[in-house]
Amino acid sequence: MAKQHRALRTRQELIRSASEVFYQVGFADSSINAISSRTGMSNGAVHFHFGNKRALGNAIERAAARNLLCVTGRIPLRHPAPLQHLVDTSHALARCLLNDPVLRAGFGLGTDATWQGDGDLWEQWQDWVQLMLTVARDQGSLAPDVCVEDAVYAVTAVVAGVEVRARRDAAWCSRQAVTRFWRLMLPRLASERVARSLVPEGTTTQAWPPGESGTDDLMPPGNPYDGADCGVA
Repeated sequence: MAKQHRALRTRQELIRSASEVFYQVGFADSSINAISSRTGMSNGAVHFHFGNKRALGNAIERAAARNLLCVTGRIPLRHPAPLQHLVDTSHALARCLLNDPVLRAGFGLGTDATWQGDGDLWEQWQDWVQLMLTVARDQGSLAPDVCVEDAVYAVTAVVAGVEVRARRDAAWCSRQAVTRFWRLMLPRLASERVARSLVPEGTTTQAWPPGESGTDDLMPPGNPYDGADCGVA
């Protein structure tokens, strides 16, 4: 058991180290030597656990997908405040993009022209946004003339831009930056019934307590991360 635990910790350390290297210099310009040196391990240790650099990239994508699922959670069909939940989750994602190197690297690989992986964190995020906005529409929280697809593209595009700009200036992932977007977006997005109750700065309380959604959750069809535990932080 102790040996298995050490092996798991070693893999986590290597994934975290590779995440930092990939994010800083890109997949093509990263090296096994740079990754191993960050952890004080030998190149042989990297090859023992992952075989090659591409295997490390795939491991990062899987861990990042689990971490993103931990940020978004499932889609509760009877959420009492779906738009506020979307706002709060976007704030949480922005914080994690600053603090979680694995999640950050996972999104970075998605925009790296030299990387061809099996996963796509941006698609995972877009699917979640679309389902959350669909819940909001079905509950009458969206303005009558709002097209869900248009709103999905807007939210996804802004988060993508924030992630890219934050690589040079962390202020783009700040609460203030995300709040500015929602101050502009919510008056156009929300119905009159809910507009006044929305908080673009995000809320500190859970409108939908964890564990109460039960079977009333909806995930993207065939989502391979359904039920996964949080991965490397």
